[in-house]
Amino acid sequence: MKPALFLDRDGIINVRIMDGYVRNTDEFILLADVLPILRAAHEAGYLLVLITNQQGVGKGIMGQGDLDLVHGHMQVQLAERLGFGLDAMYVCTDLAGTGSTRRKPEPGMLLEAQRDLSIDLARSWFLGDSITDHQAGQAAGVRTILVGSFPPDAATIVVPTLADVPLGLFQTHS
Repeated sequence: MKPALFLDRDGIINVRIMDGYVRNTDEFILLADVLPILRAAHEAGYLLVLITNQQGVGKGIMGQGDLDLVHGHMQVQLAERLGFGLDAMYVCTDLAGTGSTRRKPEPGMLLEAQRDLSIDLARSWFLGDSITDHQAGQAAGVRTILVGSFPPDAATIVVPTLADVPLGLFQTHS
């Protein structure tokens, strides 16, 4: 079983549109500071797995095809910059308040990935920028890294910016 680096999308891989959604490839802006993190985890043998809520589809603001185009564009940009992309993507388009077990803060997408990809959750990390990312990771038994203005005990590791994520985390599989 392999460890994984689970990643939120908006605010971690791309610029978050506050109170909105990345609806097309023109609105997708890759965050360069995530690239060293992805490279370090990939080189240490971690699977790179996207875990993202995208209720813009559920709300009818965008279609599934639009979301697929954005994710394809993201993979191309990562491949161009790194020589590889994400290993898998798990997306929940369910609306908040539906009780979906897949929608963060529930751990459903992480548990699906664990089953599909034989992931060792105890050796894995979830990198996100919201408490729901931490809650989903914690519920799945994954260590968490939160980026932003959070209390130090809000996750396993809290850092102010992506550039502050300690890359050495991925060198040891402990």
